[in-house]
Amino acid sequence: MRITVLLAMLTVVCSVSRAQDDDLSVYNGWSYYGDMTNSLYKHLCNGAFDQIAHRKSVVDKLTTESDWRQYQAEIRGKLQSVMGDFPARTPLNPVVTGRLSRDGFTAEKIHFESRPGYHVTAVLFLPSGKKKCPAILYCNGHSRQGFRRDIYQRVILNYVKKGFAVLAFDPVGQGERGQYPDNEYLFASSTRDHSYSGTQLFLCGVSPANYFVWDGIRAIDYLCSRKEVDSERIGVTGLSGGGTLTAFLCAADDRIVAAAPECYITSYDMLLRSAGPQDAEQNLLYSIARGIDMSDLIAARAPKATLMSVTTRDFFSIQGACDAYDEVKRMYAAMGKSADMRLTSDDHGHGSTARNREATHAFFQEMLDNPGDPRDEEIVFFDETDLWVTPEGQVHSSLKGETIFSMNGRHAAGLLGKLANERQSCPDFYRDLPRKAKTLTGYCEPQLPKDVVFSGRLWRDGCAIEKYLVKGPGDYHIPVLRLLSGESTGKVVMLLDDQGKASAAAAGGIAEQLARKGYDVVVPDLNGFGELGGGYKGGDARIRDVPLNVWYAGVLTHRFPLAVRVEEIKILVDFIKGLGTFGTLTGVACGTLSSDLLHAVVINREFHQIALLNPLISYQSIVQERNYHPKFVMSAPAAVIGQYDLPDLVAALAPLKTCILNPVDALDQPVAGSVFEQAYLDARKKYGSSRNLTVGCNEQDVFTKLSQWLD
Repeated sequence: MRITVLLAMLTVVCSVSRAQDDDLSVYNGWSYYGDMTNSLYKHLCNGAFDQIAHRKSVVDKLTTESDWRQYQAEIRGKLQSVMGDFPARTPLNPVVTGRLSRDGFTAEKIHFESRPGYHVTAVLFLPSGKKKCPAILYCNGHSRQGFRRDIYQRVILNYVKKGFAVLAFDPVGQGERGQYPDNEYLFASSTRDHSYSGTQLFLCGVSPANYFVWDGIRAIDYLCSRKEVDSERIGVTGLSGGGTLTAFLCAADDRIVAAAPECYITSYDMLLRSAGPQDAEQNLLYSIARGIDMSDLIAARAPKATLMSVTTRDFFSIQGACDAYDEVKRMYAAMGKSADMRLTSDDHGHGSTARNREATHAFFQEMLDNPGDPRDEEIVFFDETDLWVTPEGQVHSSLKGETIFSMNGRHAAGLLGKLANERQSCPDFYRDLPRKAKTLTGYCEPQLPKDVVFSGRLWRDGCAIEKYLVKGPGDYHIPVLRLLSGESTGKVVMLLDDQGKASAAAAGGIAEQLARKGYDVVVPDLNGFGELGGGYKGGDARIRDVPLNVWYAGVLTHRFPLAVRVEEIKILVDFIKGLGTFGTLTGVACGTLSSDLLHAVVINREFHQIALLNPLISYQSIVQERNYHPKFVMSAPAAVIGQYDLPDLVAALAPLKTCILNPVDALDQPVAGSVFEQAYLDARKKYGSSRNLTVGCNEQDVFTKLSQWLD
């Protein structure tokens, strides 16, 4: 690829100075392209749609019971893999902290340990005068109050009035199990609570659902231990996030005779096109990439009795719900149990309706052999505090104990210990890093650009700023600025700034300063930043304005934003080659994009030298810091802990000339030189006596230090 002769003539006229407005946008004026700020999410979704289409082509061919049974066996294996192995059963150590009596039933307030020291708060509602009654495990949706919220009490107490024992428990992060009571921002939202701790689990290769589902399995263990409960007649139901947990549980626990997930089951195809990936525990690691759809949660339990409860105006798409239902209905029909796969719907938004509740009552009354009147009854609600299991309404202050962070910290320590051993014992550890990085990130070799659009030029006091659109690895273009001043020295700098190209190329900024020193400076907006960022509005896991839901699309598809940007960097290197002959190519990255540049250089080795400004010191610091900044996750792959870390990538580059200035920890705070040296001890060894690794911590004048290093 070569840019036209017209552009090559730039050096002749570069000394001309013109006063112009500094409009550094590239997409302005290109009406065809529309809003590109959401291009990263769309690109990840397009990859997901290909994976979903492949799965559909397989499922569409299933016709006989034998076909479906074989498929079911495969799905069960895949679900176990993506959900993760559950721990060994340990003593529940149940404690009853109080009893309440109402006309016709009692409510026992209890807590038990689903894992040692990991407390689950719950209330067991028991109808009076009944022996060996059927039981329902109730999974409430996202609510700071947990099951104590009136909309959930209505469901629970109706079942109790109809003769069912009901165990309602707090999922972690809800009700009395808030993990961040000292952080008002996280504590106020269960979805933020789930995603903040859940993201650290993903980095360690664990689906957060593993913790949620195991709590539910142990809750069923507790139900079955009670003499009042008939363990052969267990049902589970729940709304929204409780619908998610219901679906996961009914796929994982064979003791569940009847299941009724409400306002959750749809299809990944429709979910990605509408609400997008939800908070952390609703996403199973690599599930779409492994050929799993939401309907498979029901397929795994077929032909056991299942009722999908849906609403037509839910953000969980009704079209996707219908598609999922039609698919599993075929499976049940092939197994001769068509009547045991049911659907009830109502014209309503996301939530429980009287019509759907009554259909669900009738379903459980039939399937759990507990006949009666299915009509909704009026309920006298408990005050929230009446149903507190702990004195202060929070496990953290009353019982202390474990959190996901504390348990994952020990898991991470084990992974890091194994990684340390591998570094020492495996002679090919560093040579193998490019392969590992490609595999973990989901990197795909991009087609090099055939479409480069010169989009204009402006001048700033003798400095030329050219604009380009460079075709990316998907259906979008990368907006690029090129800054030159005077005759080119043949030295090119690709500058990546996590504040966007407009910030880097601002008047007097780092790009202009480098250009005035004779460098040909190429400044792109990589996907997720600048003109290609800020557009994603979906999901419920935006924490500190970081759209973790976009990263969760990578969790589902095993193709992370990091991989996309590494592919873009390779494309941009080819673009630079097309600009003309150059002597050296330097990569400079600021902030979070330092991790992206590091991966790009390890995978493709196309830079002569690199400089990292304010880089994250290590991925390890993210999982070790309780109050980490989530922005760093957007430049990381899941399951990276225990596989490699950022210092390993630097070590693998030796003896490539590398400069690291002002590294930060996961709190986004500067690290001391001694802390850095300890983390990069192996990298120092790899560089040996070479002076090609330059480090500066807490530098006051970063540009001067960078300029000296470049010169």
